[in-house]
Amino acid sequence: MIILATAQRDSHAAPSAFFAKWMDHETWPQWSPDTEWAQVEGPVVAGARGTLKPVGGPRTAFEIAECEQDRRYTDVSRMPGARLTFRHLVEPHGEGSHLAVHVAVEGPLAWLWARTAFRGFQDSVPADLDRLIALVEG
Repeated sequence: MIILATAQRDSHAAPSAFFAKWMDHETWPQWSPDTEWAQVEGPVVAGARGTLKPVGGPRTAFEIAECEQDRRYTDVSRMPGARLTFRHLVEPHGEGSHLAVHVAVEGPLAWLWARTAFRGFQDSVPADLDRLIALVEG
């Protein structure tokens, strides 16, 4: 497994506010400008499937691997020879929240994906988390 990016932040907003944004796929481009659009087929629950379109990239299918109310949201995309995992965590912290995002790729071609299509995640993941916090706290 190759860790592509991690980010952690604190916010004065409640965990439920962040979880609501993760669940609302139509708002993803508001805090992740590298995402043109994202949608899920049916209810947003573990095991649900969706599709997203990165800006300048092809449509990508994903599956929701974890979806625990006001705690965690994880989606997994599969591509030739690799599996990309975005794990979003939130927990109560003082009167607000502590957030963490972990992005990893694994599989026999993980090294190739890490050096090409996913090389910018180290910068974009923390920036996306900052935009999400600004949007929620707005």
